[in-house]
Amino acid sequence: MLNFFSKHSVRIMAGIALLAALIFYSLHLRQKGNSNAFERAVLNITAPVGGLVYRVNDFFAGIWDDYISLVGVREENQQLRELVKQLNARVVQNREAVLANERLQQLLDLRTALHMPSIAARVIGEDVTPWFRTVIINRGSVDGVREGMPVIAAAGIVGRVVRVAATSSRLLLLTDNASAIAATVQRSRARGVVKGKSGQLCSLEFSQRGEDVKVGDVIVSSGIGGVFPKALPIGEVTMVKKGEYGIFQTVELRPFVSMSRLEEVLVLLQ
Repeated sequence: MLNFFSKHSVRIMAGIALLAALIFYSLHLRQKGNSNAFERAVLNITAPVGGLVYRVNDFFAGIWDDYISLVGVREENQQLRELVKQLNARVVQNREAVLANERLQQLLDLRTALHMPSIAARVIGEDVTPWFRTVIINRGSVDGVREGMPVIAAAGIVGRVVRVAATSSRLLLLTDNASAIAATVQRSRARGVVKGKSGQLCSLEFSQRGEDVKVGDVIVSSGIGGVFPKALPIGEVTMVKKGEYGIFQTVELRPFVSMSRLEEVLVLLQ
């Protein structure tokens, strides 16, 4: 300790003298109207230091205020982002509700126009194998559904019921290879059988070469066979090809109902 004081004695004495001068200056500041030469010297020495201290303090105070502001802005941004997510989710839900209401209204209008007992059902599953094209609905035997009943949508024929459980049923779609529906060309009344093909297409089988069938013709159910009522829409002819030989022509059609987008259906209870 003695070595420290002896080594820095000049600096320590200067500091003590400066401190004593500041104390003396402060005690006599209020007692005099005019300052003496010593007081003015002290003021000249301490003023730059005080100004520097003030500027440094103001600088760090500004930095602190900016930091506090940034923290507040960050929290506000996070709250706004969460609010935007909630609003977007609500918009999507409302949009889905509107679309579902439109589809159900179309089914209701169709049910009213058919004048026959029916029940609405929702698609709850589908078969993803390449060999079968079936879907599962949330209606079964407890709802009065039986095997063989026809199933339609607002745009036209979907298929028929092939398996029934208590609370669900499996539908064989119009586009399945095992599906066959007696049909008529609406314009010319030419007859044939609509069968499923690969993809989302069907073909009109047993249409003779001399029958009047053109691209754009609408195909409807003929009512023959007793499964589907007469005049239900099936699809639109997309291709007609008459071969050089044989008695039949090749007719392809696209179903009015998009099977990949099927959500609600109507089971005809007959």
